[in-house]
Amino acid sequence: MSATRTERWRVNEIFHSLQGEGFHTGTAAVFVRLSGCNLRCEFCDTSHASGTMMTIDQIIDAVNRYPTAPLLVLTGGEPSLVIDEAMLGALHSATGKLITIETNGTHPLPDGIDWVTLSPKTGFAGGDLAPVVLTHCDELKVVYVGQDLAQYDHIEAKHRFLQPCYVNDPEQRRRGIADTVAAVMSHPEWRLSLQTHRYLNIR
Repeated sequence: MSATRTERWRVNEIFHSLQGEGFHTGTAAVFVRLSGCNLRCEFCDTSHASGTMMTIDQIIDAVNRYPTAPLLVLTGGEPSLVIDEAMLGALHSATGKLITIETNGTHPLPDGIDWVTLSPKTGFAGGDLAPVVLTHCDELKVVYVGQDLAQYDHIEAKHRFLQPCYVNDPEQRRRGIADTVAAVMSHPEWRLSLQTHRYLNIR
């Protein structure tokens, strides 16, 4: 099955940078940020209403401007709401990149994804609007604000990361980092993840 060449997806942006978080931190990647989400988390930095309607060929052309990047990151918003096996198959065959997804886990995923980053948004205002349905992933990446980590015990993950919530206030940010470091030290099955792209002032 191939993606319909006239079908369109609302794309917020496509850009080339380094993966700043989690297992693939520091790896060159092309980010395809899709518009739309079923949650309304208070810390979200994406304008869900904005975006450009693009065909699969237009998306592929934009991704292939960066042939040396080994990763293609589907992010959002919540990409699982709009992607399908046909789209993933077209991206695989035309780009040759490892396809990864960053998902809140509230929607089933189609086949054809090489690496699943599950980032549940429970514990945040607006993050509990839909239940998490995924129970397996390659990496579990939790933005930590002091929530009970036992709620994630049932999720099977090859890697577990705790990440402090990035805020603009320096003192609040310092406390969040300290709390996350303490949580990792108390729960060594988790590792620390930082939004390194923010500290490096890159996208």
